[in-house]
Formats: sequence, structure tokens, C-alpha cells
Amino acid sequence: MNRLATVSANGRSLAPVNLDTAALPALVLLSDPHSPSAEAYRSLAANLQFAYADRQLQTIGVTSAAQGEGKSTTVANLAVALAQSGRHVIVVDADLRRPGQHTLFGVDRDEGLANVLKTDDAQLPLQDTVAAGVRILSSGPLPSNPLEALASRRFDQVLALARAQADFVLVDTPPAGALADVAVVAPRLEGMLLVVSAGKTKRDLARRAREQLERVNANLLGVVLTDVRADSKLYRY
Repeated sequence: MNRLATVSANGRSLAPVNLDTAALPALVLLSDPHSPSAEAYRSLAANLQFAYADRQLQTIGVTSAAQGEGKSTTVANLAVALAQSGRHVIVVDADLRRPGQHTLFGVDRDEGLANVLKTDDAQLPLQDTVAAGVRILSSGPLPSNPLEALASRRFDQVLALARAQADFVLVDTPPAGALADVAVVAPRLEGMLLVVSAGKTKRDLARRAREQLERVNANLLGVVLTDVRADSKLYRY
């Protein structure tokens, strides 16, 4: 398993700056495209496109050991980086407990994944975003039983519909270290990334998340390390 790139969990620059970075939007490739964080996301996108060019890799899930480690921000910025390289990307917010993609992209979630999982509609309620080439299938209203919704055969159909309309489908999944939801999602995707916070993730929780993915035979592509110190090396492989 490779360490693909290091970025900050909230999209802020890893180098000291004079601006109030807390006020910057999380989509750092749009708000601060020349920052070290933006370059790290581009590196991650490049790795996914070229390091795995010899195998089918269209549906990619992103999970973490626990909440608050940067998985949703990683999904959003990775989507923008892929789109800026000329790819068509669909982001699917499959974290049906604490969704965040609608907030990151500034769209609503009145219609989304939870809605289509209850229908046979062949048209996905995709929304355009501020990033050219990126569309989003938001979570929709939170279901009463997220695990059951994600385990349904309909979820496979939704993935197939998304695949037919994009070069990459990025799936924001619930954390792997604490919830069983990712166990029913990960095996149906062609690859998984595990987000780990350098300053927050406990080692045993990270190990548990990795074991959870391996237990269901998920294709674990690598680790995205977030929250590195400003004096740490930006790229590690």
C-alpha cells in the first residue's frame, strides 16, 4: 500500500502564510491554486491516473478511520484536480449519516442518492458545481437505515449509471474505523483510498480501518496523509 500524497485536512496551505486561512473555502484548487495543498491534490490525481493506467480504475471510494480527518475535503479537491486535467467527474456522497459534499460544493441535497435508492429512475439528479467538469450526486435526505440503503442492489445500478456519464466516479463513504457502512460499499468499487490525519488519527483506529477494508477484499490503493506539519515534506511515496 502506497502513501500517495499529503494534504491538509481542511484544504489550507501547508506553508505559513499571512492570510487568515480559516476564512478560505475548502476547494483549495479554486481558491488558492498555487498553494502546496493544491499541488498535493494534483499529485494525488496524477498518481491515480498514471500509476494505475494498466488497470480499470473508474469508481474510487474515499474513507477515513474516523470523522473529521479530511475525507470529504479530499474527495472534493481530488474531483476538481481530475477535472482540471480534462476528466469528467461525478462525486457521489454516500456518507448517509454525516454528508458533507453539498456544503463543500455549495449545492442543496433535497434530491440525491437517498432518493434514487428508493426508485427505479434511470436519470440521476446530478447537479453542476462551481468546478467545470465536476457534477455531484448529493446524499439527499438522510435515510432511517443508511446501512440497508447502501447494501441494496439499487446502489450498484446507481454506480453503473454514474460510470456511464463520467471518466471517474468518486464516492465519499462513511468512516471505515467506526461504521459498517463502508464494508458494503468498498467491495463494489474499483479502488479505495484511506485518509489518515497525521495529528489526529490513533494508530489502532487506523489499523482497524485498514483491516476492515482488507476483510471485505477492498482494493486499497493507498493512504492520503492529512494534517502534516508545515515543516514536513509535502510529498511522500
